[in-house]
Amino acid sequence: MADIAANLAAAKVQVRRAVFRRTSDPAEQKRMLAALKADRWAGDPFLARQMRQHWKRGRNRTHDQIVVRADQHNTVVDGRGRLWLAVPGLQRRRMVRIPLSTTVAPTGTLRLILRGGRVEVHYQIDASQMRSSQRPCGDRTVGVDKGYTEVLTDSEGGRHGCRLGVLLASESDRLKERNRRRARLRSIANSAAGRGDHAKAHRITVNNLGTVKRDRQAARHRARVRTEIFTAVHRVVDKAASVVAEDLTKRFAGRKMLGKNVNRRLAAWTRGVTAEALANVSERRGSALVHVNAAYTSQACHRCGRLGRRNGDRLHCTPCGVVWQADVNAAINILQRAGDPDIALHTPHHKVKQILQDRTDRHRTRLPVQDSSPATAERRANNPNRSAMSNKQEAASCT
Repeated sequence: MADIAANLAAAKVQVRRAVFRRTSDPAEQKRMLAALKADRWAGDPFLARQMRQHWKRGRNRTHDQIVVRADQHNTVVDGRGRLWLAVPGLQRRRMVRIPLSTTVAPTGTLRLILRGGRVEVHYQIDASQMRSSQRPCGDRTVGVDKGYTEVLTDSEGGRHGCRLGVLLASESDRLKERNRRRARLRSIANSAAGRGDHAKAHRITVNNLGTVKRDRQAARHRARVRTEIFTAVHRVVDKAASVVAEDLTKRFAGRKMLGKNVNRRLAAWTRGVTAEALANVSERRGSALVHVNAAYTSQACHRCGRLGRRNGDRLHCTPCGVVWQADVNAAINILQRAGDPDIALHTPHHKVKQILQDRTDRHRTRLPVQDSSPATAERRANNPNRSAMSNKQEAASCT
């Protein structure tokens, strides 16, 4: 109920802005805002349309599913050691028995979904009782940067989940070849249908253009990727009491138009899985997750702060005369952003670039900090830059 109320309040904020954009008449604005506040927006066509657009309500698009109460099912182990789930059927006093592919009996309210010729059994478990939740976290503060050949690179030089790039590349190549063959068969089927040979088109569609096998392969690939990502996050939390990372749930539009093959390899959906793993594992194991602004962390040198030239996995810093490993350098910059008093989480990227350039100019001319207002001085006193920590990590990254 609290989530529903929060979503409703968030929608009303957007609708208020739409009201002010729609009319400048104070009386009309007052009438609409009063109706919105008193939850009488359903009687006004404009308010109702805006609320339908902005009020994010949960929608379940899963078909062929039933919910079984906790007292309406039971499990039985046969003589061969297999676990069977018995649920009520359509005939009175007749149970439908479903073989399970696990030895752990499901408990509580069940949700049975018929998908791809198989029955999925969904039930709720206590995350605190999971074996992985009993593992203690580390005692250090670590910054992490998301990569594409590996899941995460930490500020100490560790690389976690190095098989991710191989999984994504192999799946991308397989999808490219499979889609090419399916497009050829679909063209043959369309040509046959155009000639009037509907029997041939139907045979090709049924036998060669099905989706059951394709969906199973996609599900297996997603499961392997999730396992790799969660394992990598667990290894980071093994040594970190506080994990500093960028906000991977935030969307951003790139300036370059990439091809389909490159987009498949980059696999933007893995950002969501990584964000889920960081939040889930950190919460269950008692580690703090800190989100920071990651703008220009992969292009700035962590030693001098100047913007360098990136070439693949290398960052060339001309003033320092050093070539850094780009992901390790970005992880160190992310760690340092946690104590940066000037760059907040939602600071626009162009302002971040201006701040970095101003710092570079002051460092080059050896001028003091120009903004000496009491508020800025207080922020700097409360959130000092972690120079000592960066020096230690600088030495670690050079090795």
